[in-house]
Amino acid sequence: MVLAIGVLGGGLAVVTLRNIIHSAVAMMVCFGSLAGMYALLGAPIVAAAQVLIYLGAISVLILFAIMLTQAGDANLPEPFHRQGPIAAIVSAIAAGLVIWAALATDWGLAVQTVAVNLEALATALFDQYALPFEIISLLLLAAIIGAIFLARRPEEDERAN
Repeated sequence: MVLAIGVLGGGLAVVTLRNIIHSAVAMMVCFGSLAGMYALLGAPIVAAAQVLIYLGAISVLILFAIMLTQAGDANLPEPFHRQGPIAAIVSAIAAGLVIWAALATDWGLAVQTVAVNLEALATALFDQYALPFEIISLLLLAAIIGAIFLARRPEEDERAN
């Protein structure tokens, strides 16, 4: 229950806080709570990957991007204030779909333990699914470059003068 509150509260804080540093810290709380959920669900490897990749690398990368652009002290305006009602409707539809899927699922089959062969998992991850991981890395790079572009101050840009 505490971890679920951490995930939901951290996720809401990420999108509602106006200070970008506070949003990054809230994102780290969300990632840490999610790692705790994975550990409690009996997936310690996924929990460790969550801590190493998301809580460690991605969060530090985002904080470095914020600090390097010197936008850490800036309070950002609310860019999506006109889209609030549409976002609420889409969120309600998504929540309804998740609730429907949870109710329609036969949870009796979820109790069965599945043995995982780590060698087969690693082979599949680095052979069959290497391209999707490379595509995700390029998307993350594009997101960081976009964040740097959006967070820069025009008065400090040489091209603005």
